[in-house]
Parts: sequence; C-alpha cells; structure tokens
Amino acid sequence: MTESDMPRAPGLLPDAIHRATKPGTVLLRLETTQSREGNLDGAWWPRSRDICAELPGLVHVLTGHLGPITRVGLDATAWDGLPTRLVIDDRVVHIDSFPVGDDTALITRGDQDHFSLLVVPPHATADAARAAMARAVRADSVTHAAQILIDTGIHQARPLPAEGPRTGEERREPEE
Repeated sequence: MTESDMPRAPGLLPDAIHRATKPGTVLLRLETTQSREGNLDGAWWPRSRDICAELPGLVHVLTGHLGPITRVGLDATAWDGLPTRLVIDDRVVHIDSFPVGDDTALITRGDQDHFSLLVVPPHATADAARAAMARAVRADSVTHAAQILIDTGIHQARPLPAEGPRTGEERREPEE
C-alpha cells in the first residue's frame, strides 16, 4: 500500500495543497505532513498590503482544504488598516490584530485549531519569495518567520511608498 492509498486522518492537510495555486490567484504553500511539528504550517505571498483585497482569496482557498476559517490573526503594522471582521463566502471571519511584527498570519479553524503561515511581504522578488515559502513548508523547520525572511534577503520594514506594489507581470508563481 502506497502512502497515497492510505486514509488520511481527519483535519490534516491534503497532499495536493502543497502545489502553488494557478497564477492570478492566491499564492500559498502549506506543509503536507501529518506531524505539524515545525514552527510554520505554510506561507502566503499577498500581492498588496490591502487586507480587504487579499484576505478573501486566502480564506476561500484555505476553507476548501481545511474547512471553515473563523479567525485570522495578523500583525497590524504590516497592513493598511485592519477591520475587525470581514464577510467572506457568506461567513463572518474575525480579524485579530497585534502590533508584534512577527511576519505571520495565525489562521483559526473551529474553536482552537491554529495554522501559522509565514507572510511574505508583497515587495519580495519572485526568487526570494519562492525560497522563503519553500523553507516555511519544511516539516522539520523550527526557524521563526522573521529569520526566514532575513535569511532569504526579504526582511525589511515596509518598503518606501515609491516602491509600491509590483505589477502582475513582474510577479511570478513560486515553483517547487
């Protein structure tokens, strides 16, 4: 019996989620192990700092794989204005904001099942984002999100406004 033939424990991430989504949609990678022993469960590369534009796509994709998402915890300093909740796919998703600068998003499914995602800043280059996302999904990684961004040359405080978001043509889907 191969690993793909074995039944999966309920609530664990399906193997197929490890693939990056198609261009023009959410850029997300998630760890596919059953152990969840690493610091991070995955990585997300939003295209902008506008949470109202970015979060619905993330929650929609995650809901398809994890079930209903009830809360999202975000670093308040990384986003342009955070509401306390958004209605996404006809469900209320509560948004918790903390001024911690930890470069993560904490996703809550149900009451207490949490998934921690590295948030790759929108200004990251495709190569650096790909490298950071690959490190975040390693099952054995105990490296914190901020250190992953530093190690891949991404970490910096918010870019100067003149840099702004890049065009879709410059942004490429992370490859495995």
